[in-house]
Amino acid sequence: MIRPKLSLKGRALRFLSMREHSRIELARKLSPYVEEEDELNLLLNWLEESKFLSDQRFSESLVHKRQARFGNQKILAELQSHNVSKEDLSDIKLELQETEMQRAVDVLWRKFSTPPVDHMEKGKQMQFLAQRGFSSRAISHALRQSREEDA
Repeated sequence: MIRPKLSLKGRALRFLSMREHSRIELARKLSPYVEEEDELNLLLNWLEESKFLSDQRFSESLVHKRQARFGNQKILAELQSHNVSKEDLSDIKLELQETEMQRAVDVLWRKFSTPPVDHMEKGKQMQFLAQRGFSSRAISHALRQSREEDA
């Protein structure tokens, strides 16, 4: 049996039913299927007006998925790559700052069950957290915290 060709709107709704997407991400995914230039913008505007597409929901979803593994810098950079508004970014940044230090401790303890025994190990743990996008303040807090709890 041959499946009927999926309309642009159908494709968009199918993508959005799987997970939240940013406007720019959805536009990129739909662009190969666009026949007329204005068609995509009209569809995206309609999806936003109908509340099927929301950059705010997308941002909340992305933060929720990433905050257990990554620091503020990495999460905010990913949100910026999706063209999230500056107002939303500043709100999210404030929320993330409240929990970054504890998240750094949690991530460090999941990866390294023991505190560093020498400078090489300490450097390795610091680099691990830095690559995950944690601030230097959160990294030093996490390393101090791990020593205090182990003592």
